[in-house]
Amino acid sequence: MKRLKYLPFILLGINILSCSGKGDGGGSSPDPVTPQGPVDKGWAFETTPVWADEFDYTGLPDNTKWGYDLGGGGWGNNELEYYTNSPDNASVANGKLTITARKEAKENRNYTSARLVTRGKGDFLYGRFEIKAKLPAGKGTWPAIWMLPTDWAYGDWPKSGEIDIMEHVGYDPDVVHITTHTEAYYFKIGTQKTATKKIANATTDYHLYRVDWTPYAISGYIDNQLIFKFVNEGKGYTVWPFDKKFHLLLNIAVGGDWGGAQGMDDSIYPVTMDVDYVRVYKMIEK
Repeated sequence: MKRLKYLPFILLGINILSCSGKGDGGGSSPDPVTPQGPVDKGWAFETTPVWADEFDYTGLPDNTKWGYDLGGGGWGNNELEYYTNSPDNASVANGKLTITARKEAKENRNYTSARLVTRGKGDFLYGRFEIKAKLPAGKGTWPAIWMLPTDWAYGDWPKSGEIDIMEHVGYDPDVVHITTHTEAYYFKIGTQKTATKKIANATTDYHLYRVDWTPYAISGYIDNQLIFKFVNEGKGYTVWPFDKKFHLLLNIAVGGDWGGAQGMDDSIYPVTMDVDYVRVYKMIEK
C-alpha cells in the first residue's frame, strides 16, 4: 500500500514527457484533421405537404400563410420598384397567385411590385420545396423564388445564408439560375455556388422549381431534373449556415444590378409571375 504515494510523481513524469513532445519518439506533430461533412443518409420526404398554398380561393393572398416586405430603397441591389401589399400587385384568382410589376409612380419610385414572404407563418429547417410557376418576360424584370434565414443567427447577409430556388433576368430569356450564398461562397466575391439551365418557354408555360434541403446537401431541380447540388463540406457556418430555419419569398424585382444590367424596356408593363402552387414537404428523420 505504501507504494501508492509514489504514483502521482510517476504520472507527473509521464505527463511532462508527453507535453514536451519527447514522449513520442520523434517530436512530430499529429496530422491535421480534415473537416468532414455529414454522411448522406439518403433522406426522403413525406408525401403529404406539411405546408402548402394551392391558391384555390379569390382575393388577397392568404394572410395566415403570407406576409409582405414593403417599400423601396433598392433592397441592396439598386432595384427600382416599390413593394406594396396592394391587390394590384398581388392577388389570387382562377387557381393561381399573380404577382404583378407595374410602371407607376409610388414613393419616389417609378415601378410597383410585390414581395411575398412566409416569415413567421412558414419557417422550415430542411424539407422539399416545390413551386410551380410561369415567369414574366421582358428586359428589366428579375423574378425570384427563394429563401432567407428567419433569425439571422450567424449575422447579416450573406453570413446566415440564402437559397435561390429560381432566378431569371429578362434580358437573358429562359435561362434559369439556382444558387446558394454563404459568407465563403457568394456573388460579390465571385465564389457563389450556382447552376443555370435553359428552359424552353419559361415565360409562357408553367414549370416546376424544386429544392431538396437536407443536412447533407441542397439540391435544385427544374421539372424534376437535377440541375444543382451543393454538398455540406463540414467547415462551419461560413460555408454551411443551412442548419437554421428559413422562409420562402416570391417576388418580381425591377431593374437593379443584375435585372437592369442591360437596360430597361418600359413598354412591357404590366408583367406578371403566375404561381400555380407552393408545397413544402417535411424531411423524414433518420
